[in-house]
Amino acid sequence: MTPPPALLIAGHGTRHEGAADALEALVHTLAERHPEVPVAGGFFGAAGSPRPVSGAVGELVRRGATRITAVPLLPAPTGPLRESLPDALAAATAAYPGVGYDCAAELGPHPALLGVLERRLDEALGAGARRPRDRARTTVLLVGRGAADPYANAEVVRAARLLWEGRGFAGVETAFVTLAAPDVPAGLDRCHALAAAAPGATGPTRIVVLPYFYFAGDLLERLRMQAEGWAAAHPGTEVIGAQVIGPAPELAEVVMERYRATVAGEARGGGRAAAGDARPPFGAVPPAAGTGGRA
Repeated sequence: MTPPPALLIAGHGTRHEGAADALEALVHTLAERHPEVPVAGGFFGAAGSPRPVSGAVGELVRRGATRITAVPLLPAPTGPLRESLPDALAAATAAYPGVGYDCAAELGPHPALLGVLERRLDEALGAGARRPRDRARTTVLLVGRGAADPYANAEVVRAARLLWEGRGFAGVETAFVTLAAPDVPAGLDRCHALAAAAPGATGPTRIVVLPYFYFAGDLLERLRMQAEGWAAAHPGTEVIGAQVIGPAPELAEVVMERYRATVAGEARGGGRAAAGDARPPFGAVPPAAGTGGRA
């Protein structure tokens, strides 16, 4: 019986020790729940990461892996990157002849992950968070990392809309930490203006800043500094910071779902984007590159 491909969980662009610890916790959860699949985790796109993708590939190869399916921990496409996941995997597997790899698509606003975001909102709001009148006076600012690619930023806007639907919040607006508008202060301005203009608005405005990140890192620190600066300049507005998604059980299951879908697609010969697709899935390797399909 052919063993299943190994699972590589690939985070992006951080040297943050807390993120490395969270990734390790996610790997541990998946290894416990799915012992039949070898699993490891690492980061790409940041030199000097405490858990590089190359180390994770080496670990999986030492455990007998000859095929690796990588799932990127990205809530949305990023647009062009200095180092893409296929680039990182090509470099990491070059030392291991006969080892091949496939790249899954980014996770996107999966319903299970939207549920985690809602839970982070409830945790930030504390007691009474689910009361309709409590949520009705709360505006949420969902903050993504930001990209030069408008399609990537549009995915964050889509997540905000899905998060707003049926959950009773006054509104869910979007902002970005870098490379895209609106930035965090401008997003907070918009939340404040919308709350003040809402019919029957009374009392202080309340905004929850919700990071659309899986783990803590430098971008989260920048986000918090921007939000704290805005709050200091607007003392009449309550600004509450929520936590990142983190290594939640739901994240582990969404990663496994993406892994299984990618493995099944490869088994059917459907691992590449269909000819003529304008925007292939994240990590799809063009035929000319010839790396992602190595046997």
